[in-house]
Amino acid sequence: MKLTKYKGNPILSPNPENDWESLCVLNPAVVLDDDNTFKMLYRAAGNDEEHYIYLGLATSKDGFTFTREFDHPVLEPDKNGADGGGVEDPRAIKLGDHYYITYASRPYFPGQYWLGDDKKKKPVHASAEPLFLMENKTCTHLAITKDFIHFKKLGRITDSRYDNRDVILFPEKVNGKYVLLSRPMEWVGPEYGTPVPSIWISYSDDLMEWDTHTLLAKPEQWWEDKKIGASTPPLRTEDGWLLLYHGVSEKDSMYRVGAMLLQLDNPSNIIARTTDFIMEPEFDFETNGYYNGCVFPTGNVIKDNILYVYYGAADRYICVATCEMDEPLSYLKSQALQVK
Repeated sequence: MKLTKYKGNPILSPNPENDWESLCVLNPAVVLDDDNTFKMLYRAAGNDEEHYIYLGLATSKDGFTFTREFDHPVLEPDKNGADGGGVEDPRAIKLGDHYYITYASRPYFPGQYWLGDDKKKKPVHASAEPLFLMENKTCTHLAITKDFIHFKKLGRITDSRYDNRDVILFPEKVNGKYVLLSRPMEWVGPEYGTPVPSIWISYSDDLMEWDTHTLLAKPEQWWEDKKIGASTPPLRTEDGWLLLYHGVSEKDSMYRVGAMLLQLDNPSNIIARTTDFIMEPEFDFETNGYYNGCVFPTGNVIKDNILYVYYGAADRYICVATCEMDEPLSYLKSQALQVK
């Protein structure tokens, strides 16, 4: 089973008319609002040496043709605050009357890191000198909104000692608890039960403090043996929570996409998991960019039994792929590795 990529990809490209999004657009959160409008909150950056990162807003009626709503960002970093380096890789879910947005951020700007020394992985334009003993690690923050125009930043929800992104909330409580997926880079080794960065699951009473963490999934296949992380917000189905995740290969460092089913009343239990990837980089806009060979889903929407999967391509463009909802579910149940 493979996702079907839209023939009109990319659906959003850098906009040279706006400095803040002239270099790249990627990794969007997408929701379907009450009037059946697709709302896309997308990551963007211009060609500044500091590489500050912003979020813009685009909308669509058909899920393919998106129109930018403004010539300015709708969510910006507070350059004197904890998310001063940028606001990036949003994931959005709806709880009650509000949309809850998890986003990754650093306290200082990252610089154009893809231009760095390939061996040392140091950016050409290093970030600002810390004011005290703090590394410029990525943490995840939480914001809420009703309209994707006015936001309230609620603060950091991951431990500042760890580089932790790919943090995603479930769209409803499970057994009275909020549920979160994450990928702390430092939780590696025998004491953590995984040789590489993997997916962890946590539970909370208040969305802000996450005291318990359990290893959910680690790499099993060649295409994900370098690291894996959750990609899109879990979708409730009759068969379980459908979760798309990304895997990176040691062989070629490419980002590919897999899927798993989590038990509805106990999402710490994996019911089924794909052995083969369901999407990989193929086209020039996916293989040539600021990360060569990357398809990175961050948003998914179900409309009329069609699953729309929105992904960043080569860290430069935004694309979409689709399938009928029963395809990944049937594939997981009948062809994927059944996890016992």
